[in-house]
Amino acid sequence: MTTSTEPTAEEGPKASNMRSLSRAMEVFAELQRAERPQRLSDLARTCGMSLPTTLRILRVLQDFGMVSQTDKSYRIGPAVLPAARSFLENDPLVVAARPILQQVASQTGLTASLYTRLGFERILVARVDGEAPLRYDLPLGKRLPLTLGAAGKILLASASDDELEQVVAAAVAAGQDAGLTAAELRSRLPEPTAEYAYSADERATGVLSVAVAVPNRMGRRPSESISLTSPVEAASEATLKAGVPELRRAASRLSELLEGSVY
Repeated sequence: MTTSTEPTAEEGPKASNMRSLSRAMEVFAELQRAERPQRLSDLARTCGMSLPTTLRILRVLQDFGMVSQTDKSYRIGPAVLPAARSFLENDPLVVAARPILQQVASQTGLTASLYTRLGFERILVARVDGEAPLRYDLPLGKRLPLTLGAAGKILLASASDDELEQVVAAAVAAGQDAGLTAAELRSRLPEPTAEYAYSADERATGVLSVAVAVPNRMGRRPSESISLTSPVEAASEATLKAGVPELRRAASRLSELLEGSVY
């Protein structure tokens, strides 16, 4: 007896709906990564979709206020603001992290940040500024590569070769780290047993950073990291690394607070 691999009449529409939803989220994610409004043709090319398909998706997202259009360009719409507000006010990770980051920034004088991994990227979810202002504006919700910066590298320290290949492919495709190879990325990473990762002039010139991973409450690989960041004129590598014990205490405390939560 042979088993058909074709979807049944009931499964067909469901599978099609899921594919449509997946494509819509891909277009939405690409708009989040973009530094400026995107043209239809650029979105279609980046997402690997036809112009008609991309346009249909954009029109649906516009109907829900997730996307706005100006002339022939598209950008994130106002409907994301209530969702972002709800996340910042109610997410257990963000709520637990705020006072911890405030304490770290106060004790070190450096900018303390919390990142969470999302696929092959990391997102800034909380930040408390230090005494010296950074040279760049990094808003909450910014998508950043895992391949550059201490906060991303510490989350890849124990990654397999296959995972690094995927991370590199995603970073190159997103234009975040052009020309990168898996071998080069491996050389940037700390040892799997390292307590911290350090970076200088990687994601931004004149910026130093050190980061530790937040222990996972379920015994899995960490998906969050806490970092200290400073402009080079306000701190040194030794200054940053001297803050590692404080970072480790903060990461352990955050992990304890989240223990038993569904996060």
